[in-house]
Amino acid sequence: MTGGAPRKLAVTVQVDGRGSLEKVLPVNGAITEMKVSPTGKEIAFVVRGEIFVTSANGKVTRRITSLPGHERSVSFSPDGRSLVYAAERDGSWDVFTKRIARKEEPTFFASTQLEEKAVAATKADEFQPLFSPDGKEVAYLEERTSIKVADLAGGRTRTLLPEGRNYSYADGDQDYQWSPDGKWIVYACDRGLGWLRDIALVPADGSGPARNLSHSGFGSGDPRFAPGGAMIYWTSSREGSLNAAQQGVTQDVFGLFLTRKAWDRFNLSKEDFALVKEKEDAEEKAKAKDAAKDAKPEPVAIEWDGLDDRKARLSSHSAALADAMVTRALDKMYYLARFEKGHDLWSIDLRTHESKLVLKVGAQRAALEATADGKALYLLADGKLLKIDPETAKREDLPVASELMQDPAAERAYIFNHVWRQVEKKFYVTDLHGVDWALYREAYRRFLPFVANNYDFQELLSEMLGELNASHTGARYNPPQVNTPVTASLGLFLEPAGKGLKVTEVLKGGPLDLDASKVRPGHVLKAIDGTPVDNPETVARLLNRRAGLPTLLSFDDAGAAFDEPVKPLAPGRENELLYLRWVERNRAETERLSKGRLGYVHVRSMDDSSMRTVVDEALGRHGAREALVVDTRFNGGGNIHEQLSDFLSGRKYFDIIPRGLPYGHEPLLKWVKPSIVLMSEGNYSDAHLFPVAYKLKGLGTTVGKPVPGTGTFVWWEPQIDPTLVFGIPQGGWRTPDGKFCENNQLEPDIEVANEPAAMNGGRDQQLEAAVGALLGQLDAKRK
Repeated sequence: MTGGAPRKLAVTVQVDGRGSLEKVLPVNGAITEMKVSPTGKEIAFVVRGEIFVTSANGKVTRRITSLPGHERSVSFSPDGRSLVYAAERDGSWDVFTKRIARKEEPTFFASTQLEEKAVAATKADEFQPLFSPDGKEVAYLEERTSIKVADLAGGRTRTLLPEGRNYSYADGDQDYQWSPDGKWIVYACDRGLGWLRDIALVPADGSGPARNLSHSGFGSGDPRFAPGGAMIYWTSSREGSLNAAQQGVTQDVFGLFLTRKAWDRFNLSKEDFALVKEKEDAEEKAKAKDAAKDAKPEPVAIEWDGLDDRKARLSSHSAALADAMVTRALDKMYYLARFEKGHDLWSIDLRTHESKLVLKVGAQRAALEATADGKALYLLADGKLLKIDPETAKREDLPVASELMQDPAAERAYIFNHVWRQVEKKFYVTDLHGVDWALYREAYRRFLPFVANNYDFQELLSEMLGELNASHTGARYNPPQVNTPVTASLGLFLEPAGKGLKVTEVLKGGPLDLDASKVRPGHVLKAIDGTPVDNPETVARLLNRRAGLPTLLSFDDAGAAFDEPVKPLAPGRENELLYLRWVERNRAETERLSKGRLGYVHVRSMDDSSMRTVVDEALGRHGAREALVVDTRFNGGGNIHEQLSDFLSGRKYFDIIPRGLPYGHEPLLKWVKPSIVLMSEGNYSDAHLFPVAYKLKGLGTTVGKPVPGTGTFVWWEPQIDPTLVFGIPQGGWRTPDGKFCENNQLEPDIEVANEPAAMNGGRDQQLEAAVGALLGQLDAKRK
């Protein structure tokens, strides 16, 4: 181009606006929460941030809210004529009620006029409301952790749990419930021990302090009053399985009986209980005849003396629990437990402790509700409503044949503002890394009118979140996968060879690594299903969506042609085999370089499976080695930095000698010999925290390349559009020098790069350096 003055060019970009057009979406299959009315005649539920109410049979449904924002945490008033819920509007979450206006209309699903009223609408975030049992008050959370109560008549509020006592990781994780008489509120409380919560009880009138009910060193949560108020029950990991990070992966339900009478009744034999129950039923019938329609619930009696001794495990086996509920008679508990692929409905007789499968559901996400009389159970299973007869286990799938009109542009505008606010409220440091967050909201919001699809929207959110200069953030879009191209794998390493592709290696564990297979390195692949192949592109095209399907390969063996059938691998399985190949080669190289003195383990991820692999390999295959190379390169994180560094911190304090035979030592399940850690630029999150912990504990040397400072934990929050999520880094790890690990790069003790030329030649210079350094340390100790 010749020189000249710059000039502005007129650029026109064609925008496909179809992604912003309104769409009709089905409601059934997309439900995220539900609540059964006290009358049992209708069910409130939430879809895509909007509230609906359907009849008990699911045949008549009415939309209750119709705003581009987000409503959630819906429940009924005791008389069933009002709903209470939270709505994010005008820059904050607020609490509202909506009441049926016309007296002659008994249900929401058939109502014509509704009246909305604000209960708590300040600049603070207020959500997760619950009506008191008499309907005169509403409890709610302020700023996520403070429990407050609002008097609906007088408008006064009182604080039961001040802000700052509890920590909220994800919205909705603060469990609490009114007592049946409205005099108490039970909730899960923090004790400054991280995720280990207890169960506490506080007077609902604010007249006294909260009292700890569980006193447990294991995690407790989801506390509830049993119907009638004789017992409080909750879930706990005390008897369950723990993963490598010492987190409870299975739970049980425990019950605390508030009076000696209730405790003694619970412990009756089956025969004695039958006699007591017969007498109680007769007394209840007599009372029912004389009871007034507005009879108040009996006061909840609490005998504090001996309360700790009146606790019992209600479940008979630990499981991954989604929900649980006890019947009014305290004789049976229904619960949603996962033992296989999904959650199923189970019951247990609390008298005989016999448990049985009620219904096979197989739900990944599930919740359980019951009508007030206990004659029907309702399940929310993977977005759908099910009605269950508890006596016969008969299942009825509710049709809920309603629709939702979606305005994508308005929805994206709401999500944009919501994401911005969530970061402001929950980012792990209050100064947001010194960023002018309000400035970036305006800078990026101006592009919203030109965003017409979620691919661009996800990118817009990620660009804005990127201004925080933080790890564990950004937006993700997961579109429905329909007929997506997926290239299957033959498990062969191929290179061009004239009119074919020569096999240079058969992948171990691949579909052609079989005793009956004739394929060997040097053979030439000539065709796939009769179509000639001479380049990788043709192979990829012919193997598109062929995973697991019979495919015929034609080979040439020095002029001798032969065919061999194969079922190609899915790409994920091929990646797994390639990873195992890489680990095996590193292990063999460590063996060769050290002449058998050193062991090698790779920590694939900071999770339970990887921790078990490390223990298995270190104490098994490498138990007799002098030292261990611990490779953490390319590790994307998780949460075992404490457990992994502790495992490597073993110091022998006992030898075990039966009758003069050296039989072992203690600690038994820790590595008590020297180690060295390999790390790289690919270490992320907990794979950054581990080498930091390794150095802080003085365990050994680190080798490789600097690890970026990515030491935070994250909540990936799903949006009202379920294809979108975004991450908020919510908590950071701070070292004894007062610095956060986030944005503080960890330098290796020995910095070594893997140079491309060396890598192409099959060398791993970082591994070589680690082996050399560790051998040098061992030899120095011998001198």
